[in-house]
Amino acid sequence: MSYVKGLKCRECGRAYPKDPIYVCEYCFGPLEVDYDYEWIKKILTRKEIESRPKNLWRYRELMPIDKDPTDGLNSGYTPLIRARNLEKVLGVKELYIKDDSVNHPTLSFKDRVVAVALSKAKEFGFKTVACASTGNLANSVAAQSAIANLERYIFIPADLEKGKVIGTLIYDPNLVAVEGNYDQVNRLCSEVAAKYKWAFVNINIRPYYAEGSKTYGYEIAEQLGWKAPKHIVVPCAGGSLITKIWKGLHEFKKLGLIDKVDTKIYAAQATGCAPIVTAIKEGSDIIKPIKPNTIAKSLAIGNPADGIYAVGTVKESGGFAEDVSDEEIVEAIKLLAKTEGVFTETAGGVTLGVTKKLIEQGKIPKNESIVVCITGNGLKTQEAVAEKIGKPLKIKPSLEAFEKAKNKRLGV
Repeated sequence: MSYVKGLKCRECGRAYPKDPIYVCEYCFGPLEVDYDYEWIKKILTRKEIESRPKNLWRYRELMPIDKDPTDGLNSGYTPLIRARNLEKVLGVKELYIKDDSVNHPTLSFKDRVVAVALSKAKEFGFKTVACASTGNLANSVAAQSAIANLERYIFIPADLEKGKVIGTLIYDPNLVAVEGNYDQVNRLCSEVAAKYKWAFVNINIRPYYAEGSKTYGYEIAEQLGWKAPKHIVVPCAGGSLITKIWKGLHEFKKLGLIDKVDTKIYAAQATGCAPIVTAIKEGSDIIKPIKPNTIAKSLAIGNPADGIYAVGTVKESGGFAEDVSDEEIVEAIKLLAKTEGVFTETAGGVTLGVTKKLIEQGKIPKNESIVVCITGNGLKTQEAVAEKIGKPLKIKPSLEAFEKAKNKRLGV
Protein backbone atom coordinates (compact mmCIF):
# COMPACT_ATOMS: atom_id res chain seq x y z
CA MET A 1 0.00 0.00 0.00
CA SER A 2 1.21 3.51 -0.81
CA TYR A 3 0.94 6.37 1.64
CA VAL A 4 1.78 8.98 -0.99
CA LYS A 5 -1.04 11.37 -1.85
CA GLY A 6 0.85 12.86 -4.81
CA LEU A 7 3.32 15.63 -5.50
CA LYS A 8 3.10 19.26 -4.45
CA CYS A 9 5.00 22.42 -5.32
CA ARG A 10 7.43 23.56 -2.63
CA GLU A 11 6.67 27.18 -3.53
CA CYS A 12 2.95 27.57 -4.25
CA GLY A 13 1.67 24.29 -2.78
CA ARG A 14 -0.21 23.26 -5.94
CA ALA A 15 -0.99 19.52 -6.04
CA TYR A 16 0.13 17.15 -8.82
CA PRO A 17 -0.36 13.43 -9.49
CA LYS A 18 2.35 10.81 -8.94
CA ASP A 19 4.02 11.24 -12.32
CA PRO A 20 7.64 11.57 -13.51
CA ILE A 21 7.58 15.36 -13.28
CA TYR A 22 9.69 17.68 -11.19
CA VAL A 23 8.70 21.31 -11.72
CA CYS A 24 5.47 23.28 -11.17
CA GLU A 25 3.94 24.42 -14.45
CA TYR A 26 2.50 27.52 -12.77
CA CYS A 27 5.35 28.99 -10.67
CA PHE A 28 8.26 26.76 -11.81
CA GLY A 29 8.97 25.73 -8.23
CA PRO A 30 10.34 22.23 -7.53
CA LEU A 31 7.93 19.43 -6.69
CA GLU A 32 8.15 17.20 -3.62
CA VAL A 33 6.30 14.14 -2.36
CA ASP A 34 3.18 14.65 -0.23
CA TYR A 35 2.43 11.91 2.35
CA ASP A 36 -0.64 10.90 4.32
CA TYR A 37 0.96 11.14 7.76
CA GLU A 38 -2.23 10.32 9.65
CA TRP A 39 -2.32 6.86 8.08
CA ILE A 40 1.42 6.36 8.51
CA LYS A 41 1.18 7.21 12.20
CA LYS A 42 -1.20 4.29 12.74
CA ILE A 43 1.33 1.80 11.35
CA LEU A 44 4.89 3.03 11.79
CA THR A 45 5.88 2.60 15.43
CA ARG A 46 9.30 2.20 16.99
CA LYS A 47 8.58 -1.48 17.63
CA GLU A 48 7.52 -2.04 14.03
CA ILE A 49 10.62 -0.38 12.63
CA GLU A 50 12.94 -2.29 14.98
CA SER A 51 11.40 -5.60 13.84
CA ARG A 52 12.36 -5.03 10.21
CA PRO A 53 15.53 -5.83 8.23
CA LYS A 54 18.35 -3.37 8.76
CA ASN A 55 18.21 -1.54 5.45
CA LEU A 56 16.76 1.77 4.28
CA TRP A 57 13.38 0.17 3.56
CA ARG A 58 12.67 -0.29 7.28
CA TYR A 59 11.05 3.16 6.85
CA ARG A 60 9.03 1.91 3.87
CA GLU A 61 5.88 3.96 4.60
CA LEU A 62 7.88 7.19 4.38
CA MET A 63 9.29 6.32 0.98
CA PRO A 64 7.53 7.36 -2.28
CA ILE A 65 6.81 3.98 -3.84
CA ASP A 66 3.46 2.26 -4.49
CA LYS A 67 4.65 -1.34 -4.61
CA ASP A 68 7.25 -3.39 -2.75
CA PRO A 69 10.83 -2.05 -3.08
CA THR A 70 12.91 -3.72 -5.77
CA ASP A 71 16.30 -2.10 -5.26
CA GLY A 72 18.67 -1.30 -2.40
CA LEU A 73 17.58 -4.22 -0.23
CA ASN A 74 21.08 -4.28 1.26
CA SER A 75 21.60 -0.51 1.35
CA GLY A 76 21.40 1.80 4.33
CA TYR A 77 21.51 1.28 8.10
CA THR A 78 25.18 2.21 8.17
CA PRO A 79 27.12 2.58 11.45
CA LEU A 80 26.78 5.53 13.80
CA ILE A 81 30.19 5.49 15.47
CA ARG A 82 30.94 7.06 18.84
CA ALA A 83 34.20 8.83 17.98
CA ARG A 84 35.93 8.75 21.36
CA ASN A 85 39.45 9.35 20.06
CA LEU A 86 38.28 12.30 17.97
CA GLU A 87 36.38 13.66 20.97
CA LYS A 88 39.66 13.99 22.83
CA VAL A 89 41.40 15.70 19.93
CA LEU A 90 38.59 18.22 19.42
CA GLY A 91 37.92 18.64 23.13
CA VAL A 92 34.22 17.76 22.95
CA LYS A 93 31.99 15.59 25.12
CA GLU A 94 29.90 13.59 22.63
CA LEU A 95 30.79 13.14 18.96
CA TYR A 96 29.46 10.65 16.41
CA ILE A 97 30.39 9.73 12.85
CA LYS A 98 27.47 8.68 10.63
CA ASP A 99 29.52 6.53 8.28
CA ASP A 100 28.06 6.05 4.80
CA SER A 101 31.55 5.31 3.48
CA VAL A 102 30.58 1.65 3.96
CA ASN A 103 27.15 1.83 2.31
CA HIS A 104 26.28 -1.00 -0.08
CA PRO A 105 27.03 -1.37 -2.93
CA THR A 106 29.20 1.63 -3.93
CA LEU A 107 30.33 3.10 -0.61
CA SER A 108 28.44 6.40 -0.52
CA PHE A 109 25.11 7.81 0.65
CA LYS A 110 24.01 7.97 -3.00
CA ASP A 111 23.15 4.27 -2.75
CA ARG A 112 20.15 5.37 -0.67
CA VAL A 113 18.68 7.78 -3.20
CA VAL A 114 19.38 5.56 -6.19
CA ALA A 115 17.61 2.61 -4.56
CA VAL A 116 14.47 4.73 -4.24
CA ALA A 117 14.86 6.27 -7.71
CA LEU A 118 15.20 2.92 -9.47
CA SER A 119 12.32 1.34 -7.58
CA LYS A 120 10.15 4.27 -8.66
CA ALA A 121 11.46 4.35 -12.24
CA LYS A 122 10.48 0.71 -12.67
CA GLU A 123 7.00 1.45 -11.31
CA PHE A 124 6.68 4.08 -14.03
CA GLY A 125 7.77 1.51 -16.63
CA PHE A 126 11.10 3.04 -17.64
CA LYS A 127 13.67 0.73 -19.22
CA THR A 128 16.52 3.28 -19.38
CA VAL A 129 17.87 5.33 -16.49
CA ALA A 130 20.34 8.20 -16.55
CA CYS A 131 21.95 10.86 -14.39
CA ALA A 132 24.29 13.81 -14.23
CA SER A 133 26.92 13.21 -11.58
CA THR A 134 30.02 14.48 -9.80
CA GLY A 135 31.03 10.86 -9.15
CA ASN A 136 29.22 9.04 -6.36
CA LEU A 137 25.86 9.11 -8.09
CA ALA A 138 27.51 7.81 -11.26
CA ASN A 139 28.94 4.86 -9.31
CA SER A 140 25.61 4.05 -7.70
CA VAL A 141 23.43 4.37 -10.80
CA ALA A 142 25.88 2.22 -12.75
CA ALA A 143 25.97 -0.49 -10.10
CA GLN A 144 22.33 -0.63 -9.07
CA SER A 145 20.95 -0.39 -12.60
CA ALA A 146 23.24 -3.27 -13.54
CA ILE A 147 21.61 -5.34 -10.78
CA ALA A 148 18.19 -4.19 -12.03
CA ASN A 149 19.00 -5.04 -15.68
CA LEU A 150 18.27 -1.51 -16.85
CA GLU A 151 19.96 0.34 -19.69
CA ARG A 152 21.89 3.32 -18.30
CA TYR A 153 23.50 6.51 -19.53
CA ILE A 154 25.70 8.41 -17.11
CA PHE A 155 27.06 11.91 -17.69
CA ILE A 156 30.07 13.23 -15.74
CA PRO A 157 32.56 16.12 -15.96
CA ALA A 158 35.60 14.95 -17.93
CA ASP A 159 38.04 15.89 -15.13
CA LEU A 160 36.49 13.62 -12.49
CA GLU A 161 38.75 11.65 -10.13
CA LYS A 162 40.17 8.50 -11.68
CA GLY A 163 38.81 6.31 -8.87
CA LYS A 164 35.26 7.45 -9.52
CA VAL A 165 35.58 6.97 -13.29
CA ILE A 166 36.87 3.43 -12.78
CA GLY A 167 34.20 2.89 -10.13
CA THR A 168 31.58 3.64 -12.79
CA LEU A 169 33.07 1.96 -15.85
CA ILE A 170 33.50 -1.36 -14.06
CA TYR A 171 29.71 -1.83 -14.25
CA ASP A 172 29.76 -1.34 -18.05
CA PRO A 173 27.32 1.58 -18.43
CA ASN A 174 27.22 4.11 -21.24
CA LEU A 175 29.52 6.69 -19.61
CA VAL A 176 29.68 10.14 -21.20
CA ALA A 177 32.49 12.46 -20.08
CA VAL A 178 31.57 16.06 -20.84
CA GLU A 179 34.21 18.74 -21.26
CA GLY A 180 32.81 21.13 -18.68
CA ASN A 181 31.88 21.43 -14.99
CA TYR A 182 28.90 19.77 -13.32
CA ASP A 183 26.55 22.66 -14.00
CA GLN A 184 27.27 22.39 -17.72
CA VAL A 185 26.78 18.61 -17.56
CA ASN A 186 23.46 19.10 -15.81
CA ARG A 187 22.23 21.58 -18.42
CA LEU A 188 23.08 19.10 -21.17
CA CYS A 189 21.21 16.36 -19.32
CA SER A 190 18.09 18.52 -19.12
CA GLU A 191 18.14 18.75 -22.92
CA VAL A 192 18.76 15.01 -23.29
CA ALA A 193 15.95 14.22 -20.84
CA ALA A 194 13.51 16.36 -22.82
CA LYS A 195 14.33 14.51 -26.04
CA TYR A 196 14.75 10.89 -24.97
CA LYS A 197 12.24 10.56 -22.10
CA TRP A 198 14.55 8.44 -19.99
CA ALA A 199 14.32 8.20 -16.21
CA PHE A 200 16.89 10.80 -15.17
CA VAL A 201 17.14 10.11 -11.46
CA ASN A 202 18.08 13.70 -10.57
CA ILE A 203 15.82 15.42 -13.10
CA ASN A 204 12.36 13.96 -13.87
CA ILE A 205 12.58 11.38 -11.05
CA ARG A 206 14.14 13.91 -8.64
CA PRO A 207 11.14 14.37 -6.28
CA TYR A 208 11.18 10.62 -5.54
CA TYR A 209 14.94 10.15 -5.65
CA ALA A 210 15.59 12.90 -3.10
CA GLU A 211 13.36 11.22 -0.51
CA GLY A 212 15.96 8.48 -0.07
CA SER A 213 18.21 10.96 1.74
CA LYS A 214 15.71 11.14 4.60
CA THR A 215 16.76 7.66 5.69
CA TYR A 216 20.17 9.07 6.65
CA GLY A 217 18.42 11.30 9.20
CA TYR A 218 16.00 8.59 10.32
CA GLU A 219 18.90 6.29 11.13
CA ILE A 220 20.73 8.93 13.15
CA ALA A 221 17.68 9.40 15.37
CA GLU A 222 16.99 5.68 15.72
CA GLN A 223 20.62 4.81 16.43
CA LEU A 224 20.82 7.49 19.12
CA GLY A 225 18.02 5.75 20.99
CA TRP A 226 15.11 7.53 19.31
CA LYS A 227 16.26 11.08 19.83
CA ALA A 228 17.67 13.85 17.67
CA PRO A 229 21.21 15.11 18.32
CA LYS A 230 21.89 18.72 19.23
CA HIS A 231 24.10 19.37 16.19
CA ILE A 232 24.52 17.81 12.73
CA VAL A 233 27.18 18.92 10.23
CA VAL A 234 26.26 18.09 6.63
CA PRO A 235 28.27 18.42 3.38
CA CYS A 236 26.49 20.43 0.69
CA ALA A 237 26.69 19.99 -3.07
CA GLY A 238 23.26 20.45 -4.64
CA GLY A 239 21.82 21.10 -1.17
CA SER A 240 19.33 18.23 -1.08
CA LEU A 241 20.83 16.05 1.66
CA ILE A 242 20.81 18.75 4.32
CA THR A 243 17.15 19.59 3.65
CA LYS A 244 16.08 15.94 3.70
CA ILE A 245 17.86 15.16 6.98
CA TRP A 246 15.95 18.10 8.48
CA LYS A 247 12.68 16.92 6.90
CA GLY A 248 13.26 13.38 8.15
CA LEU A 249 13.76 14.46 11.75
CA HIS A 250 10.57 16.51 11.68
CA GLU A 251 8.63 13.61 10.14
CA PHE A 252 9.78 11.42 13.04
CA LYS A 253 8.52 14.04 15.49
CA LYS A 254 5.21 14.36 13.64
CA LEU A 255 4.75 10.61 13.89
CA GLY A 256 5.66 10.52 17.58
CA LEU A 257 8.81 8.45 16.96
CA ILE A 258 10.97 11.08 18.69
CA ASP A 259 9.90 13.60 21.31
CA LYS A 260 11.45 16.76 19.90
CA VAL A 261 13.76 18.26 17.30
CA ASP A 262 16.05 20.79 18.94
CA THR A 263 18.81 20.14 16.44
CA LYS A 264 20.96 22.79 14.80
CA ILE A 265 22.04 22.00 11.24
CA TYR A 266 25.34 23.22 9.77
CA ALA A 267 26.28 23.44 6.09
CA ALA A 268 29.80 22.43 5.07
CA GLN A 269 31.45 23.31 1.76
CA ALA A 270 34.90 23.69 0.25
CA THR A 271 36.22 27.24 -0.05
CA GLY A 272 36.64 26.66 -3.79
CA CYS A 273 32.90 26.02 -4.20
CA ALA A 274 30.82 27.50 -1.39
CA PRO A 275 27.73 29.25 -2.82
CA ILE A 276 25.47 27.97 -0.04
CA VAL A 277 27.88 28.89 2.74
CA THR A 278 28.44 32.33 1.22
CA ALA A 279 24.70 33.04 1.15
CA ILE A 280 24.34 31.99 4.80
CA LYS A 281 27.29 34.08 5.95
CA GLU A 282 25.99 37.09 4.04
CA GLY A 283 22.45 36.60 5.34
CA SER A 284 21.23 36.46 1.77
CA ASP A 285 18.32 34.57 0.19
CA ILE A 286 20.08 34.59 -3.17
CA ILE A 287 22.50 31.89 -4.31
CA LYS A 288 25.23 33.40 -6.47
CA PRO A 289 26.50 30.78 -8.95
CA ILE A 290 30.27 30.31 -9.06
CA LYS A 291 32.81 28.32 -11.05
CA PRO A 292 34.11 25.49 -8.81
CA ASN A 293 37.81 25.13 -8.02
CA THR A 294 38.42 22.52 -5.32
CA ILE A 295 39.71 19.00 -4.78
CA ALA A 296 36.29 18.15 -3.31
CA LYS A 297 34.80 17.39 -6.72
CA SER A 298 31.79 15.53 -5.34
CA LEU A 299 30.68 18.85 -3.80
CA ALA A 300 31.68 21.00 -6.76
CA ILE A 301 28.28 22.27 -7.85
CA GLY A 302 28.46 26.00 -8.47
CA ASN A 303 24.72 26.50 -8.99
CA PRO A 304 23.04 24.15 -6.47
CA ALA A 305 19.47 23.16 -7.35
CA ASP A 306 18.34 23.07 -3.71
CA GLY A 307 20.69 25.81 -2.54
CA ILE A 308 18.02 28.22 -1.36
CA TYR A 309 16.28 25.42 0.57
CA ALA A 310 19.59 24.45 2.19
CA VAL A 311 19.99 28.06 3.31
CA GLY A 312 16.45 27.99 4.70
CA THR A 313 17.12 24.75 6.59
CA VAL A 314 20.18 26.19 8.31
CA LYS A 315 18.36 29.39 9.24
CA GLU A 316 15.27 27.56 10.52
CA SER A 317 17.37 25.27 12.70
CA GLY A 318 19.47 28.09 14.12
CA GLY A 319 22.67 26.59 12.75
CA PHE A 320 25.46 28.13 10.71
CA ALA A 321 27.83 27.36 7.84
CA GLU A 322 31.54 27.29 7.16
CA ASP A 323 33.98 26.40 4.42
CA VAL A 324 37.48 24.92 4.42
CA SER A 325 40.47 25.11 2.08
CA ASP A 326 41.84 22.17 0.13
CA GLU A 327 44.70 21.94 2.65
CA GLU A 328 42.24 21.77 5.54
CA ILE A 329 40.27 19.09 3.70
CA VAL A 330 43.35 16.87 3.42
CA GLU A 331 44.28 17.38 7.07
CA ALA A 332 40.77 16.45 8.16
CA ILE A 333 40.81 13.27 6.04
CA LYS A 334 44.06 12.27 7.73
CA LEU A 335 42.74 13.19 11.19
CA LEU A 336 39.63 11.02 10.82
CA ALA A 337 41.71 8.10 9.56
CA LYS A 338 44.31 8.18 12.34
CA THR A 339 41.78 8.69 15.15
CA GLU A 340 38.76 6.60 14.13
CA GLY A 341 40.05 4.33 11.36
CA VAL A 342 37.63 5.80 8.81
CA PHE A 343 39.05 6.68 5.39
CA THR A 344 36.74 9.28 3.90
CA GLU A 345 36.68 10.91 0.51
CA THR A 346 37.19 14.66 0.13
CA ALA A 347 33.55 15.47 0.98
CA GLY A 348 34.08 13.91 4.42
CA GLY A 349 37.23 15.96 4.80
CA VAL A 350 35.11 19.03 4.18
CA THR A 351 32.56 18.01 6.81
CA LEU A 352 35.07 17.16 9.54
CA GLY A 353 37.21 20.20 8.68
CA VAL A 354 34.17 22.44 9.04
CA THR A 355 33.16 20.72 12.28
CA LYS A 356 36.61 21.37 13.74
CA LYS A 357 36.45 25.01 12.66
CA LEU A 358 32.95 25.56 14.07
CA ILE A 359 33.97 24.06 17.42
CA GLU A 360 37.04 26.30 17.55
CA GLN A 361 34.87 29.32 16.73
CA GLY A 362 32.45 28.44 19.54
CA LYS A 363 29.57 28.04 17.08
CA ILE A 364 29.16 24.40 18.18
CA PRO A 365 29.30 23.93 21.98
CA LYS A 366 31.76 21.36 23.31
CA ASN A 367 29.35 19.78 25.79
CA GLU A 368 26.49 18.79 23.45
CA SER A 369 25.95 15.87 21.06
CA ILE A 370 27.43 16.34 17.59
CA VAL A 371 26.98 14.18 14.48
CA VAL A 372 29.39 14.49 11.56
CA CYS A 373 28.07 13.20 8.23
CA ILE A 374 30.61 11.13 6.31
CA THR A 375 29.05 10.41 2.94
CA GLY A 376 31.69 8.65 0.83
CA ASN A 377 34.75 6.39 0.89
CA GLY A 378 38.35 7.60 0.60
CA LEU A 379 39.29 4.86 -1.85
CA LYS A 380 37.44 6.93 -4.45
CA THR A 381 39.64 10.03 -4.08
CA GLN A 382 43.09 8.65 -3.25
CA GLU A 383 44.88 11.23 -5.38
CA ALA A 384 43.80 13.97 -2.97
CA VAL A 385 46.05 12.56 -0.23
CA ALA A 386 48.57 10.47 -2.18
CA GLU A 387 51.38 13.03 -1.85
CA LYS A 388 50.37 14.20 1.63
CA ILE A 389 50.95 11.04 3.65
CA GLY A 390 54.02 9.13 4.84
CA LYS A 391 56.00 6.48 2.99
CA PRO A 392 56.69 2.88 4.00
CA LEU A 393 59.98 1.84 5.60
CA LYS A 394 61.84 0.01 2.83
CA ILE A 395 64.32 -2.52 4.20
CA LYS A 396 66.29 -5.66 3.41
CA PRO A 397 64.73 -8.92 4.69
CA SER A 398 66.69 -9.05 7.99
CA LEU A 399 66.13 -8.22 11.65
CA GLU A 400 69.18 -5.99 11.64
CA ALA A 401 67.79 -3.91 8.77
CA PHE A 402 64.43 -3.61 10.51
CA GLU A 403 65.94 -2.44 13.79
CA LYS A 404 68.16 0.07 12.01
CA ALA A 405 65.16 1.53 10.16
CA LYS A 406 63.04 1.48 13.33
CA ASN A 407 65.65 3.34 15.35
CA LYS A 408 66.12 5.86 12.56
CA ARG A 409 62.38 6.47 12.49
CA LEU A 410 62.39 7.01 16.25
CA GLY A 411 65.45 9.24 16.08
CA VAL A 412 67.54 6.88 18.20
